[in-house]
Amino acid sequence: MKLLVLDAGHCLSLALAREANRRSDTELTIEEGLELDPAWLAEVAPDALVIPPLSRPIVAAPAEVTAHAEAVERCLEACRQADIPLVWCVSDQLYEDGFAEPIDEHVIPRPRDESLRRLVATGDRIRAEHPHHLIVRLGPLFALEGSHAWLNELIDTLITAGEVRGEADVTCCPTSADAVGLALIGMLQQQQCGADAWGSYHLAGTEPVSVYTFVSVVRTQLATRLEGRGDHRELGTLRALHHHHDHPLRRVLNCRRVLEVFGVHQKPWRLELSNMLDAWCRANTPACGEEESGS
Repeated sequence: MKLLVLDAGHCLSLALAREANRRSDTELTIEEGLELDPAWLAEVAPDALVIPPLSRPIVAAPAEVTAHAEAVERCLEACRQADIPLVWCVSDQLYEDGFAEPIDEHVIPRPRDESLRRLVATGDRIRAEHPHHLIVRLGPLFALEGSHAWLNELIDTLITAGEVRGEADVTCCPTSADAVGLALIGMLQQQQCGADAWGSYHLAGTEPVSVYTFVSVVRTQLATRLEGRGDHRELGTLRALHHHHDHPLRRVLNCRRVLEVFGVHQKPWRLELSNMLDAWCRANTPACGEEESGS
């Protein structure tokens, strides 16, 4: 299977590359940005075009959101002309106000924010104009490297004794970029084998948690690992934010359909986080030792 992935520096693009490198049945080509030459796309003729999500669109500048939506629509046109499947990943933040119950795939986001509505309009176009598509709605991504990775930002801020803020009244399902990369390649491999299960899917980590609790776990686990290596530095502080006093917001994606159709199980974010922090500490142990010895 041959995939073309856009936005080379995105944490999901890097995760897809790592997963493809572990396999002998998947070949990956990664393009730097979101711009795509239709003639070149037809020449390369990948089995699918994959577009990583614009993370945290709620706080992104309107111009950035619009540019992303327009780029996705240009890719849609190119994929239609060349009859190439399109995979577009989107943030769960499109469900701006959340739901009391887990959100099913058939529930189309209806946000009030104009920028978010622009992204929803792009999704509506894809569903209406290109049957061979996967729209994959993701919980907040975290990874150690790449843009939109979140975890690397948290670690950098904590290590430099900065303040980390997290909403205590927003519940979500943090999602490992590596888990998404594994799932997407597995889904597309099944499509190659004739599954013909196009449409919208949800994919997120297990165990709903507030954003503040997630960043608290990151800080606690990071501190434990550093102390175990003799590094007793003071990490940055946490501040709980409260934006939804009357109605705490829940963005919990129901991932039942991706399990029933493709057999993709959700990964527990605590285990994925633990593995990533172990990897970070292995990579940074020499620096920790030098700082402790005063050299």
